[in-house]
Amino acid sequence: MPWPIYLALKQLFPTGRRFPFFTAISVMGVSLGVMVLVIVTSVMGGFGYELRRMIVQMEGEIQVKALQEQIGDVPEIMKLVRATPGVAAATPFVVGPVMVLAGRSPAFPLFHGIDLATVEEVTEISQFVRVGSLNDLDDDSVILSYAVAQELGVKGVGDELEIISPLFLSRITNDEVILPRRFRVAGFFEIGHQHLDSSTIFGTLRAAQELYGTGKSVRGLYVRVQPGVPEQTVVANLNRVLPPGIRAYSWEESWESFLWVLNLEKTINFFLLLFIVIIAAFSVMSSLLISVVRKTREIGLLGALGGRARDVALCFCTQAFIIGVAGTAIGVGLGFGVLAVRKQIVHGIAGVLHREETLRQFYQFSELPSHPMASDIITTVIAAIVISTLAGLLPAWRAAKLKPVEALRSE
Repeated sequence: MPWPIYLALKQLFPTGRRFPFFTAISVMGVSLGVMVLVIVTSVMGGFGYELRRMIVQMEGEIQVKALQEQIGDVPEIMKLVRATPGVAAATPFVVGPVMVLAGRSPAFPLFHGIDLATVEEVTEISQFVRVGSLNDLDDDSVILSYAVAQELGVKGVGDELEIISPLFLSRITNDEVILPRRFRVAGFFEIGHQHLDSSTIFGTLRAAQELYGTGKSVRGLYVRVQPGVPEQTVVANLNRVLPPGIRAYSWEESWESFLWVLNLEKTINFFLLLFIVIIAAFSVMSSLLISVVRKTREIGLLGALGGRARDVALCFCTQAFIIGVAGTAIGVGLGFGVLAVRKQIVHGIAGVLHREETLRQFYQFSELPSHPMASDIITTVIAAIVISTLAGLLPAWRAAKLKPVEALRSE
């Protein structure tokens, strides 16, 4: 082992002595920074993972849409899509914004018209229905989310409401009058994500076609991919066989704007919390600078015995590197430890403050999700070790600049 590395280990972990205070503080600082980064990136990854799961369960992995109006020859397009390699199933849909009235309370969700005969081959909507079932749905009924029902003041199954589509406004301009369509509430569902729950109601495909005046046409198809087949491969296969004017999109393309905001928030949080590691690196630098001052005569002796300046500098850079590696390893372990008990921590805090419903209503979760990604962990580990190592450059430069004669005279 080269003597600069051996000496670095001996200075950090002296034989026969208790764990040095300055080493402990430096390692602890890096550990806390890495721990927070691991926790935050894993939780943010959990939100993205849960969102993907909910979207795929609601809409399948792929959507086939018309670029301009609607898809007209639905049976032929359905046959074409189902015959495409990698496709497991497909179901037509019509979706669009509506105004819903119950009493005097309006709401403006998206009306999802689904084909009851094929929807369960592609989606898992039925598992989100808490009251009633998809079998209770007909052309004169809808299933509301609890969020929309609360906004409208709907109390239970059997309540009636009125739905007005944008077609109502276009017909008024032509001096035509269309009365609001009356629907009965057949059930309630809860997806578990505030954005999806507050903007969704389900009805039959025929009811949606009547609301939007599309006739036999639909807005698109939800497509389920066969297990193990990459989504992008199936998207490419579909786009090769679909006629002009119709295109396939992966779920990521369909939700691109929302995912971009989610990834931006994750990236900003990472860089903001990285400053914790940078602050910890300053504590490493301070500890090593103090070590240079305390060991000035020893550094001079090394020079007098023939030690080169770069070897002395390597000794202090190695100390910073070892602190970074040790702190990062401990921080990653602590981070995964906290993630393992995150649900108990959240429920404990929410229970003490009596804010469990607030978490569900405003922050879109009652169970804190977690999905550690290898890329995030690797980035965190590399960033922490590099920053800690860089913190040793100034003490190393200071030690290397000491002249042996002047260092030996130091008191």
